[in-house]
Amino acid sequence: MKIHAILLTTFILMSFFNAKSQNKTDDDKKIKQQYNWFNLDPQKDHIAGVGTEKAYETLLKGKKSYPIIVAVIDGGVDINHEDLKGKIWVNEKEIPGNGIDDDHNGYVDDINGWNFLGNANGENVNFATMELTREYKKYYAMFFNKELKDVAAKDTADFRKFQNIKEKYDKEKTKAESDYDMIRNFDATFSIADSLIRVYLKKNNYTIDDINAIQTTKDSPVMMVKDYFQQLYKKGFTREDYVSYRDHVYEKYKYQLNLDFDSRKIIGDNPDNPSDSIYGNNDVIGPDPSHGTGVAGIIAANRNNGIGINGIADNVKIMVLRAIPNGDEYDKDVANAIKYAANNGAKIINCSFGKNYSSGKYMVDQAIKLAKAKGVLIIHAAGNDAEDNDMVDHFPTNLDVNRKVIDDNWIDVGASSNKLKKTLTASFSNYGKNTVEVFAPGVDIYTTAPKNTYKIESGTSFSSPVVAGVAALIWSYYPNLTAKDIKQIILQSANVYPKKKVYKPDAQTPEKIKVRFGSLSVTGGVVNVYNALLLAEKWNKK
Repeated sequence: MKIHAILLTTFILMSFFNAKSQNKTDDDKKIKQQYNWFNLDPQKDHIAGVGTEKAYETLLKGKKSYPIIVAVIDGGVDINHEDLKGKIWVNEKEIPGNGIDDDHNGYVDDINGWNFLGNANGENVNFATMELTREYKKYYAMFFNKELKDVAAKDTADFRKFQNIKEKYDKEKTKAESDYDMIRNFDATFSIADSLIRVYLKKNNYTIDDINAIQTTKDSPVMMVKDYFQQLYKKGFTREDYVSYRDHVYEKYKYQLNLDFDSRKIIGDNPDNPSDSIYGNNDVIGPDPSHGTGVAGIIAANRNNGIGINGIADNVKIMVLRAIPNGDEYDKDVANAIKYAANNGAKIINCSFGKNYSSGKYMVDQAIKLAKAKGVLIIHAAGNDAEDNDMVDHFPTNLDVNRKVIDDNWIDVGASSNKLKKTLTASFSNYGKNTVEVFAPGVDIYTTAPKNTYKIESGTSFSSPVVAGVAALIWSYYPNLTAKDIKQIILQSANVYPKKKVYKPDAQTPEKIKVRFGSLSVTGGVVNVYNALLLAEKWNKK
């Protein structure tokens, strides 16, 4: 097959890269250069940040702060990152490396937190199935190929649930298979083109400028590859995006929707037994700490070291709790992580994860009740499916099975952009007039990444730590306030835009629908730490 014919197969993926670039304007590129935008202020800087720098420059000079422990329940954190030095919680009751549970909390050598995704031999889980897959597998033997008339009356509710799950699983599986085949074709073609360019340029790392500078005969394979790369990059392609998308497709096909894959073999526990809580190891970094490292940096990265980024809170310690794999989390792991945080001194828990099914919700509910009793504030990402959380389930949640509030000390956070315009809401963000309390920056957030690197991230996963950082900053300067106080201060001080028309997040609708920003959350606002500190000062005097 001629090389130009091979290359044509890659344009199947152009829509993916084009979709990623549709919202890229010159203004966006300028904002990206201001990597600190989420800390800037709407009034002072005309950017929809949270006013962190303004607060430090005006309200906090000369004031004393106290350390606040923030638990990050995630996939792991690079605790050795240059911008997180001195910011990682240390369990002073535990003697490192002696193999003894010195503080008698059940966990041996838990120096910086705990890893609920491993075993005592140091082996760790990286990938896991989706909860949808686990639920489908659970009901498969009971109901597959059966009709309602074949099912006992007592099982009809479960049968209907299985039908719903099967429809969604089949849809996900079909798409995953299609994406997998497509990305394999693209991967093979890209590898051929990449090899030709590397051989021609005699370098392994090249830029689009290197490609543009290539001059050779018009019909040569190299010129065809040059044209191929130019068209890719014109559509918004980056190698980083490509690798990220490829890994996502492979993981979904090979692990997340694989009925035969069992990640719990490594752990060796029973995920349905809540009393079995002592398992795992103290490796809080894990095999893939990229997500958690970004979350931790937003909250706590050193502000005055002249490198990297400025985290929001300047006197905070990150307690690392590894419970979120690449795939859907197990409810037992989440419950045990919340309990660990509440029992070991965390004042705030950041939960940048979620899923649409929850087979062990009661375990998480019990843990949330414990956190409430301990006076802990939980911050949770609303989700990235452009869905109305008032209408769909997004777990974990502070609502019980009857949709009654379990914990008042809970904030669900949607994602906003840097624009005080129609694009203020992130196109991917979940929302909810009754279930999402507030929005926070979550688009193109520059933050920490493993091995002393930095990257730009988007998602409500990165809006949640913005609010967690705001909460930690307030609490560190006003330690007498309660979790309930902190929540109310954050919500009451948000910059509200009740009548502002914005584009409604909606992944299913190609045309842009405008709605009032005030209809998308409880507050109709974006969190602002400058305003919050002003209000906290008044509350503290009372």
